[in-house]
Amino acid sequence: MVVKYTKLEHPGGIYIYRVHNKKLDKFCSGELGGLKSFLTDMFESCPDDYFGRGPRGSALKFSSNHEMVELSGHRVCSLAENGLKVNADRFKCNHSKVQLFMLENDYETVAIEVPIWLNSDEIPRYEEIFGSTEPLTGHIDLLTIEDGKIWVWDYKPNAHKEKYADTQVYFYSLMLSKRTGIPLEKFRCGYFDWDRAYMFKPGEIESKELNSSLKNY
Repeated sequence: MVVKYTKLEHPGGIYIYRVHNKKLDKFCSGELGGLKSFLTDMFESCPDDYFGRGPRGSALKFSSNHEMVELSGHRVCSLAENGLKVNADRFKCNHSKVQLFMLENDYETVAIEVPIWLNSDEIPRYEEIFGSTEPLTGHIDLLTIEDGKIWVWDYKPNAHKEKYADTQVYFYSLMLSKRTGIPLEKFRCGYFDWDRAYMFKPGEIESKELNSSLKNY
């Protein structure tokens, strides 16, 4: 089976988790082997009870204060534009149009709707940041492997209007780093639409940045 998939019935919606096995085998060896193991395990051992109990990555409302690079016409933008056109009659949801097109046609996209979580003992001041000791959870829109780096991408229909998308993809990268044992320095983050892409290199958030951000959380 080239593309393996399963339905995740998590609070907030039904997520179809898909992995492209051929691309996973090609890109995820050596130091990225932990990613292959995690993505494979999630078909049988996703902790479904975590999802919906605690904070969600998509609902975080503070800035991660990373240095952002904005590009018009990035590769993922072209893929999104083509996906919206090609899959116009195949799906009602624009996310599905873009995600499936990239998984099926993009050389570097290995998985979509990846379930992910972070436990309260895995970063300092967890309860202060999230107001809960329940796991932080989410579903990564798209995972790509480019030049040995794991890219965590989120499709946002109006990316230029987003205020906190950087926070969402940052914590998704942090969660995946914790789950796979792959250092955060091997990750890159981004969100995009058909026109613009916003990218940054994730780093540890300094305490002073969190203190400032939490005032508006």
